Amino acid sequence: MSRPPLPPFTAETAALKARMAEDAWNTQDPEKVSLAYTTDSVWRNRSDFLVGRPAIVEFLTRKWQKELDYRLIKELWAFHDNRIAVRFQYEWHDAAGNWFRSYGNENWEFDEAGLMRNRQASINDVAIKEKDRKFLWDKGPRPQDYPGLTALGL
Repeated sequence: MSRPPLPPFTAETAALKARMAEDAWNTQDPEKVSLAYTTDSVWRNRSDFLVGRPAIVEFLTRKWQKELDYRLIKELWAFHDNRIAVRFQYEWHDAAGNWFRSYGNENWEFDEAGLMRNRQASINDVAIKEKDRKFLWDKGPRPQDYPGLTALGL
């Protein structure tokens, strides 16, 4: 299975890969998202360590049961050969209606078929008021004309 764009990345293909990941995660479909990763992909997400697609699906299922009305923006930070670094922010609320903006960085490594074989994510959550939300599109991928992190002053 091939998942273009393929490494080695250029500025354009790395930015496209980041946007494709953002769009997939905004579907909140764990099975669909897991297909971008190798079958034995290794993750660190905060303090969780995962290996393989089944673990990724289980993790994302739990995540999106907790993080309601999830909206994510990723922005390319750096790239080299088969590696990409992104910064990201996402907004969500818990079951009690408390809103959060989560800030983070991810380091990605891809195999020759364009599947992510390693993902390292560092994330911090900050409580926000609902009136301070900035990610206001309908559920699903961010519209193409919706500003990114830099344009939003984030």
